[in-house]
Amino acid sequence: MDAGSQEGGRTLVTVEIEEAQARLSELVDRAVQGEAFVIAKAGKPLVRMAAVEAHQELQRLGFLGGEVAVPDDFNRMGEVEIAARFGSGG
Repeated sequence: MDAGSQEGGRTLVTVEIEEAQARLSELVDRAVQGEAFVIAKAGKPLVRMAAVEAHQELQRLGFLGGEVAVPDDFNRMGEVEIAARFGSGG
């Protein structure tokens, strides 16, 4: 490994692909801890190795269950005005 590419004002360590193959588990552990690497072949940078950012869990539908009241005539609201503008659609 040697000092290599610059990213955001910091130097990324460059690892030759053969060394990366031999030390993959160690490099993954270091990446998970926040270190990033450049993997090179014959000194030519190929890829950047870094931890994947954690994705926030999507908020599930229905999270306001019981908090909002939907009127019984919700699907008919405004039907007179809509029919007047666009026709009855039937």
